[in-house]
Amino acid sequence: MTEHLELRAYGKINLGLDVVRKREDGYHEVRMIMQTVGLYDRIIMERRNRPGIRVETNLPYVPSGEGNLAWRAAKLLTDEFELENGVYISIWKKIPVAGGMAGGSTDAAAVLVGMNRLFRLGLSKRALMERGVRLGADVPYCILRGTALSEGIGERLTPLPPAPDCCVLLAKPQISVSTKAVYGNLKVDELLPAQHPDISGMEKAIRDGSLDGVLERLGNVLETVTIPAHPEIGRIKEFMLQNGAAGALMSGSGPTVFGLFKGQEAAKAAFHALRQAEEGRLARQVYLTRLFRPGGNDRREGRSR
Repeated sequence: MTEHLELRAYGKINLGLDVVRKREDGYHEVRMIMQTVGLYDRIIMERRNRPGIRVETNLPYVPSGEGNLAWRAAKLLTDEFELENGVYISIWKKIPVAGGMAGGSTDAAAVLVGMNRLFRLGLSKRALMERGVRLGADVPYCILRGTALSEGIGERLTPLPPAPDCCVLLAKPQISVSTKAVYGNLKVDELLPAQHPDISGMEKAIRDGSLDGVLERLGNVLETVTIPAHPEIGRIKEFMLQNGAAGALMSGSGPTVFGLFKGQEAAKAAFHALRQAEEGRLARQVYLTRLFRPGGNDRREGRSR
């Protein structure tokens, strides 16, 4: 009997992103507050009677073979457990590609979870996270989800209480950004103290349930690299703030920008205004969502049929 599974691969934003230092091995040590949002890619997985991994997406420029992190996630578990059956994976992408929202990593995380269920491998969430780090630093977090403090190269995770709820406006300009290039151009030693976000203060604000405390501490050191190279990111931030956002920030290495709104009506008005701004040329992709709430956004996830 053929088995099917439908999963939601949720995107993330960084409420705070600090780079502490560049290590001798070339990696950057970070301290980040990671936050899952309600925007997701839809993934359908089907167990096949014949061997092989097949991936299809709705976007022609997204690779379907080894270049796709979801394919590599399926291959990792197929090889480890010497699975004789194959799997078909359909990915319907909504999370902006190369947008700083961990779109590839969250797809890979969902496929690890899906493979574990479809093939009844019996792996715990912690075991899946340990395997996920082999694929990328963000994959373990995308398995964990929610609100978390991320340290090291992103692999050391401390779950936090859910961040105070608010509306989230997401906008990606008509550019893509290389994460490797952004980190490569970051001069950690030249950053001023004021350019480092207060990650510890934001962690406390989250534990205290203070949305104002979170908003006061939004910060991302990678903006010092990405915004000078792509001023449209700064223009989107300013547009959101002028249209009612209580705070706005670039996510990850960019170029996606998020705005946090205390009220739904203001968020909706800004959403429509941004979609019409410069006849849609200011931002190619615009979405309105909320922060991910465990047990809320994902109630229908993981359905078999």
